[in-house]
Amino acid sequence: MNQKDLLSIAKDFGSPVYVYDADKIISQYNRLTNAFKVNELRIHYAVKALSNISILKLLNSLGCGLDTVSIQEVKLGIKAGVGPAKIIYTPNGVSLEEIEEVVKLGAQINIDNLSILEQFGSRHPDIPVCIRINPHVMAGGNSKISVGHIDSKFGISIHQMPHLLRIVENTGMHINGIHMHTGSDILDIGVFLHASEILFEAARNFKELEFIDFGSGFKVPYREGDIETDIEDLGEQLTDKFEKFCKEYGRELALAFEPGKYLVSESGKFLAKVNVIKQTTSTVFAGIDTGFNHLIRPMFYGSHHEITNISNPDAKPRFYSVVGYICETDTFGNNRRIGEIREGDILSFSNAGAYCFSMASNFNSRYRPAEVLWYNGQAHLIRERETFEDLTRHQVEMNFDATSSVE
Repeated sequence: MNQKDLLSIAKDFGSPVYVYDADKIISQYNRLTNAFKVNELRIHYAVKALSNISILKLLNSLGCGLDTVSIQEVKLGIKAGVGPAKIIYTPNGVSLEEIEEVVKLGAQINIDNLSILEQFGSRHPDIPVCIRINPHVMAGGNSKISVGHIDSKFGISIHQMPHLLRIVENTGMHINGIHMHTGSDILDIGVFLHASEILFEAARNFKELEFIDFGSGFKVPYREGDIETDIEDLGEQLTDKFEKFCKEYGRELALAFEPGKYLVSESGKFLAKVNVIKQTTSTVFAGIDTGFNHLIRPMFYGSHHEITNISNPDAKPRFYSVVGYICETDTFGNNRRIGEIREGDILSFSNAGAYCFSMASNFNSRYRPAEVLWYNGQAHLIRERETFEDLTRHQVEMNFDATSSVE
């Protein structure tokens, strides 16, 4: 998928529009599966990264399972044809009733707090459960995406292991998996390997394990020359540690991961049209036909997305601040060096496959954009652009008599 293809997509489907390259998703999946040479490898794609049903069907065709955090994601996976046994459900702070509804659907349950664990074990001791451990390891590229530290709301503290074991013993429940997720954008595989040792130690307390799930958090590059997780090095080192643990444990277990961003981030491009070039006393603004209602990551996480003027690729670069049409602070990039931008040009944002459309909203009553999948050399519409009818579809209008007064 080249710049000419992207321009054709913007022309055919309008802007703004999200575009995903199926070949990149497939190559990332293959790279990951080739890095870990274990007896059984389970890859569960983190649905929250990009939940379009066509993306789920593509990953399912590769043999990938799903990591879900809500009953709706579980249902989406099943609708996409993923077998419930290949879906792991790891909620946070949900009701026992929702967890029990997921049980009926047949997904693997993963519980991350003692209260729900005790309630679930008391009511359903025969249903195997995975436990999410908090290893108290600070890892991740941003405080908002670091989830394994001591102040995190996620997981059961490793220091609560005696209490956890009492619950398991008293309820007679069966623990078939143990899990952790320390954060996203992990650069130092040493941190990941350190956390794995903590998880191995915790796993020794359970005798019926079928798998150990290391979550994910693998970093992808956001710009040319950027650092990324060395997945091959991690695969070699963690495979060795995992195989040694399995020998000590007495049988082969499955090794599981839950990549989201790693699989889809680099596949995505977000295309937007330039509405206006605005020169002020200090800045040249390129105002585009979108905002943080469609792509909130730069404002929310401070994330970096490379911005390219695909309408004028050979132009002399100038410095621009690229901004959206939302009335609050809505800046995608300050003082970016981009090929000269003209009104009407199409800008392409890279790394738009993960946590981009899935976090889009109707703020300012704007329509959410279309999604397109580039597959086998062709553009396929996988989500229609919203319409005004979509905005009002679920609203219930009241009628008021302007002549009456409220006493």
